[in-house]
Amino acid sequence: MLQDMLVQYGAVKRGRFTLTSGKESEFYVDIKDACARPEILKEIVNQLDIHVKGDAVAGVELGAVPLVVAYAYHKSKPYFIIRKGSDHGLKKLLVGNIEPGMKLDIIEDVVTTGGSVLRAANILREAGLVVKRAIVVVDREEGGKELLEKNGIELVPLVRLGNLL
Repeated sequence: MLQDMLVQYGAVKRGRFTLTSGKESEFYVDIKDACARPEILKEIVNQLDIHVKGDAVAGVELGAVPLVVAYAYHKSKPYFIIRKGSDHGLKKLLVGNIEPGMKLDIIEDVVTTGGSVLRAANILREAGLVVKRAIVVVDREEGGKELLEKNGIELVPLVRLGNLL
């Protein structure tokens, strides 16, 4: 079970951390390092397989990239990467072959407030893609679900932080 694997690996770190959302926390959930272990990445992909319903998947750099690529490869589905910014090359925020109307699910490693997922959904929607679901490895249960629901996005957590602690 994924939850047990994350606990056994020590994915939840204790200390003082500043999260992407800007919030301070006594806990950090390190999915980036955890999914570098093949057995954990395989289990995450297996769990994603249960929940993904879209024609494609998308994720924000950096944490979601290995998850999105592994899942897309496993299922032979197209994928999109939303960059945090780009001031070089083509300067694109959205990487992938866009077919307007394509339905996709966002994959994320950890959700706190939901701001990163909402930003990604807005970029994808502006490109003509349909986003109605985000699947997250760990939901920190700090308002992300509510923010996303207000914006027409269902949040599907594989694990909740409360279950890891």
